[in-house]
Amino acid sequence: MSRIRVSTRTDERQPLYLQIQEHFKQMIHAGYMEENSKFPTEKQLMEQFGVSRMTVSNALTQLAKDGWIYRIPGRGSFVSSEFRVKEDEIPENKQLDVMHVKAHGERSSSRKLIGFVLPLLEDFFAIRLIRGIYSALEDSDYYVSIVLTHNSKEREKEAIQELIKSGAVGLIIFPIDAETYNEEILVLKLRQFPFVLIDRYLPGFETHCVCSDNWMSAQLAVNHLWELGHRDIAICSDIPINTVTVDERIRGYMEALKQKGSMINPALIVTDFHAADMIPTDRHPLYHYIKNRTATAYITLNLKLGMYVAGIVKNLGIHVPRDLSIITYDNPSLELDGKPAFTHIDQFEEEIGTKSAELLLKLLRNQERLTEPNKLIVKSALVLGESTGAISAKE
Repeated sequence: MSRIRVSTRTDERQPLYLQIQEHFKQMIHAGYMEENSKFPTEKQLMEQFGVSRMTVSNALTQLAKDGWIYRIPGRGSFVSSEFRVKEDEIPENKQLDVMHVKAHGERSSSRKLIGFVLPLLEDFFAIRLIRGIYSALEDSDYYVSIVLTHNSKEREKEAIQELIKSGAVGLIIFPIDAETYNEEILVLKLRQFPFVLIDRYLPGFETHCVCSDNWMSAQLAVNHLWELGHRDIAICSDIPINTVTVDERIRGYMEALKQKGSMINPALIVTDFHAADMIPTDRHPLYHYIKNRTATAYITLNLKLGMYVAGIVKNLGIHVPRDLSIITYDNPSLELDGKPAFTHIDQFEEEIGTKSAELLLKLLRNQERLTEPNKLIVKSALVLGESTGAISAKE
């Protein structure tokens, strides 16, 4: 099993090139970027982070100097093996990506296992969750084993079963995006096995969970855009199925518009595309929405989608925020002149991670209260950035 270290330090005001370095260092350490795999090109990184070539070049130069990547003239940059732990403990069930996070010191036989089931580890959202869990367990008698399910319902089921077989005394589960919950989670509830859900809950089937205030956060986004003069406000998600998170945000969006006496335009609720379509193309449904100026502002339900929309806008020669405004969910951790590149909804993922671990510890230390579901809501905040502005006079 590969081991990862997760820093609990966070400095959102670091220079851009340092933030990019930190992002990729954590991705490499986490095992998300495989040894000797091709590193993104300078052009790809410029588009991904919305920064200059010089910023990207400085980041890559330092990563290479520190041994995180190596460069081959004419071929590009590749992930080095220097900072990756040798995988001499790979489990028999090789289809599961498993890693350990040590809260402090060396693991001992007296320390107990807590499992963290996570769909993917590819962005700041997941990293902040892990930081929060790590900080809550740092001085405890528990260590964490993380299993990535790659948004597969079957892998999620296997992950839960394997962690329990491995001796996990409790689980923190970030459910996959699906219309129905994994039956294995329902089994945990019926067995009264200690577990906490992150980001999702089971409607009609109460469980311990820690979630964002999705309904209110969507209203914050709409209210801000409305104050700037926008009336044609689109909300879009690359998750086609009706998850609780997406449903709550869309309902919050509609409620905010209703409170302002605005009619709900179904054409401005865009969810009919898949994550697999995330390749800039004039055939993508979002391309035509933006090109035809269907809306003057877009609320995207995750950062990856927000950056994708920004890429389409740039290709079309549309200026942000003069011609079009964008609000995205999740803190991009990138700043322009001391201000976030995106106006965004900060969900305080680290706090969510911390509260989920603290709640699980309470359950483990007080078994008789397992039957009393505890739902904790972490309030989100709107953080102003460079991607929203007053609607132009011609609109």
